[in-house]
Amino acid sequence: MRVLAALSGGVDSAVAAARAVDAGHEVTAVHLALSSNPQTFRSGARGCCSLEDSRDARRVADILDLPYYVWDFADQFREEVVDDFVAEYAAGRTPNPCLRCNERIKFAAVLDRALGLGFDAVCTGHYARIVQGPHGPELHRAVDPDKDQSYVLAVLEQPQIARSMFPLGDSVKDDVRTEAADRGLLVADKPDSHDICFIADGDTQGFLAAHLGEQKGLIRDREGAVLGEHDGAFGFTVGQRKGLGLTVATPDRSPRYVLSIEPLTNTVTVGPREALAVREIVGEPVRWCGRRELDGAHLSLQYRAHGETVMGSVRLPGGARGEVTAVLDEPAHGVAPGQTLALYDGTRVCGSATITATS
Repeated sequence: MRVLAALSGGVDSAVAAARAVDAGHEVTAVHLALSSNPQTFRSGARGCCSLEDSRDARRVADILDLPYYVWDFADQFREEVVDDFVAEYAAGRTPNPCLRCNERIKFAAVLDRALGLGFDAVCTGHYARIVQGPHGPELHRAVDPDKDQSYVLAVLEQPQIARSMFPLGDSVKDDVRTEAADRGLLVADKPDSHDICFIADGDTQGFLAAHLGEQKGLIRDREGAVLGEHDGAFGFTVGQRKGLGLTVATPDRSPRYVLSIEPLTNTVTVGPREALAVREIVGEPVRWCGRRELDGAHLSLQYRAHGETVMGSVRLPGGARGEVTAVLDEPAHGVAPGQTLALYDGTRVCGSATITATS
């Protein structure tokens, strides 16, 4: 097969590309330029898309003797991922930009261009597995639970999965680093990037404030009593405990959590952890990774990238493309609108939806 290997400049994508070569594919390397003003160097493990990353990707391509190209998706990344991220926070929701990037850039724009150029598949360093099931290719969790990235890939649909390759799904991270060193890849010990790639200093609140401006508002308890002020409701997320800046303690000295965010009144409501408990999660639209006959199914549900799963029954009142309602066996805490609800049947990813409401 003709395979386009997306090289980020990190160790995972480098080993994934090397394995694609070993498998006998005709591999071409591409680095995605997603920043219109990239930094020269990364800040340790923070950020990505720097000039350093581009150079590291080029060195990997040279070592593997691959044709190498840089594709500029900076404008589309800004519009589809960064602007969406800011708008979601401004609306009182909690987005996941990695999911948006996978959905709209890596496995939409990039895959579409690759297919248009005659490639058969796109190869990345994501930790997930593609298994051939009775009804076509299925997306499954990776073998390494600490590195599993199936949640951020749950926005993919089956035709996209059929054109994707994830060679690291059966490996653990330590083995990947060892393999990179054995292959002479200089990125073997390069730190993993984390946090939000376009906020290199990790200051999400500062980033949002720079885009949305200071918007002073009130922090209230559930009875409406004013407990403090804030500089912008966008700086909070449902379930947040730290950084509330409150000086009025509860009678029993128990911590407070963000219960809700109201962007129209710029109000943040806080309260006890038990008030965060929800038994029902609603999301839309549903994106399917495989079979859709799941109305009434009892599935494993994940609502944060690194969160635990909960069990629940799924209903599809709006049909396969509409709304999904998950009724949980046990209450979940800190579920925020704007997050993604991923549906699992064992290790198999069934689909996902953006959370719109909880109760």
